[in-house]
Amino acid sequence: MKTTVIQKEISEQVQQATVYTILFSISFSHLLNDTIQSLIPSIYPLLKNSFELNFAQIGLIQLTFQMTASILQPFVGAYTDKRPQPFSLAIGMGFTLAGLIFISYANSYGAILFSVALIGTGSSIFHPESSKIAYMASGGRRGFAQSVFQLGGNTGTAIGPLLAALVIVRFGRSHAMYFGILALIAIIILTYVGKWAKIRLEQMKMRKGKAGAMGYHPRLSKKKVHASVAILLVLIFSKYFYLSSISSYYTFFLIDKFHVSIKHSQLFLFAFLAASALGTYFGGPLGDRYGRKYVIWFSILGVAPFTLLMPYASLFWTAVLSVIIGFVLSSAFPAILVYAQELMPGKIGMISGLFFGFAFGMGGLGSALLGMLADATSIYFVYHVCAFLPLIGLITWWLPDLKKRA
Repeated sequence: MKTTVIQKEISEQVQQATVYTILFSISFSHLLNDTIQSLIPSIYPLLKNSFELNFAQIGLIQLTFQMTASILQPFVGAYTDKRPQPFSLAIGMGFTLAGLIFISYANSYGAILFSVALIGTGSSIFHPESSKIAYMASGGRRGFAQSVFQLGGNTGTAIGPLLAALVIVRFGRSHAMYFGILALIAIIILTYVGKWAKIRLEQMKMRKGKAGAMGYHPRLSKKKVHASVAILLVLIFSKYFYLSSISSYYTFFLIDKFHVSIKHSQLFLFAFLAASALGTYFGGPLGDRYGRKYVIWFSILGVAPFTLLMPYASLFWTAVLSVIIGFVLSSAFPAILVYAQELMPGKIGMISGLFFGFAFGMGGLGSALLGMLADATSIYFVYHVCAFLPLIGLITWWLPDLKKRA
């Protein structure tokens, strides 16, 4: 009986048209949010020189940011599953705006940590609720909706370092506050999205109550669902530990090995992040069509040959390989997230918060640990070690094929 109710509800969602205005609005807000967030690692070389920081202290800044952006997310998602709070998106962006202003004028290491914690808090509020709204606006095209949503975020992550190179690196850290205009634009858009989502979230809550709030995939046991979620989290670990070596230390690697300038290193980082944004778009639709398990196989394990080659490459081939790595590896997250949502269809907010939060947390932990490893050895050794992380993708073998089961 429960299975019939769930299938009927899914059928009703598929028949609804994709709400493109909301989907693109939330994607653009994601772009603005992640543009602001990506300014943090982009100004690390400036902070390192101004405050005479070592790699471990740089890693602690990233850890503070990503831990505040991760720990709260599952709790925010679980809370909003039960009590929808659509206007929390605009409130969260207010935290981001405050953090951006504080970091522009921070005069101590402690003030920097406080500033990035505020930005991280805004992110922890934004991601679970916005991912749920993308799910609601999908019209049943869940992979496509998550890819569009993630495309905005990854594009913002790519644009951030480029804007930092053109503005902050050129004119100074105090000019970071001008990016607060982006936060104000996002607050306006998210208020509009909140008005649309308010009624829909209440309707979803009512349908969920009538359907019995089934929390697990109807054709899998709880044990299998939990094991599959654990496998997905391990894959997230491998993906984001490797990505943290790029997002936090790629500029230092290029400067130390090839003696490029800070400005030019930011352009190489932009190329990697732009490729990541493009790869994100393809992951979701391909998962909708061919099955998410196969996309996960390709994106995690398939990138291993390129990561293993990159530490030995010349400057030109380092740039080429980083673009390939960014494109292939980034296609994993939309597929992983929607796969997890399908495993637990009654807990969309909690699952979104868990996976976004875990991804942020692993990125922050990776930055801190890799920073300490770089201080103890060298930045080159870090890239040799991280090159093997995608091989963890072999465990994808044990994931059930939900497309076949459907």
